Amino acid sequence: MGQVEIKSRDEIALMRDAGRVVREILDALAEAVAPGVSTHELDRLAEDLIYKKGAKPAFKGYHGFPACLCASINEEVVHGIPSKKRKLAEGDLMKLDFGVSMKGYFGDAAVTVPVGKVSPEAAALLEATRESLHQGILQMVPGKRVGDIGFAVQSYVEARGYSVVRDFVGHGIGKQLHELPQVPNFGQASTGAKLRPGLVLAIEPMVNVGTHKIEVLDDDWTAVTLDRKLSAHFEHTIVVTEEGPEILTKL
Repeated sequence: MGQVEIKSRDEIALMRDAGRVVREILDALAEAVAPGVSTHELDRLAEDLIYKKGAKPAFKGYHGFPACLCASINEEVVHGIPSKKRKLAEGDLMKLDFGVSMKGYFGDAAVTVPVGKVSPEAAALLEATRESLHQGILQMVPGKRVGDIGFAVQSYVEARGYSVVRDFVGHGIGKQLHELPQVPNFGQASTGAKLRPGLVLAIEPMVNVGTHKIEVLDDDWTAVTLDRKLSAHFEHTIVVTEEGPEILTKL
């Protein structure tokens, strides 16, 4: 059993650099999202930009994952494998989950991008998921607990009639992509590990229109909603400071 690591000022500075690169590349990927573009093309763009910026892919080879980018569409929740055959269509919800390693430290973030004009249902889900992440981040102040983050996300999401995925959770991050503590997007306030300055977390609500239940497809990676209804996903890497949360993957 490991322990929760508190990062030094120097470590946070390195993570700030990694976070900036993640955001710059995610923004470039979001710009490239359009009808007719394949998820393989997005992955190639991600890999090209990673090396141009002097970073390393966080996901490629991680437990055998074959790509730099997790590209998940519509009912796909997370861990979609990029494919030349999978082309985006008008109205899709494209989830881009992406991370890098730089100078030994990781950054990780995700965004849901509308492909062209999406349905009102899809647009509402996207905005609710983005805001639920914000509600979770607001809890990242000294003295609060990990449970406060999950409680804030779950309360916001369920009040709007959506459900939060329970099979995947946020996590600590630093020298490893996934560190302690786990950060569920559900739970009880005032429970779990105490938040202290220097704690760096990746918070990543995955929110579904229908059931919170998911299943993994035969490729052993792609997770989809059990009822095949829409899902959205947003993520930031954030550090707790004395002044409150600092988002490391935000320009």
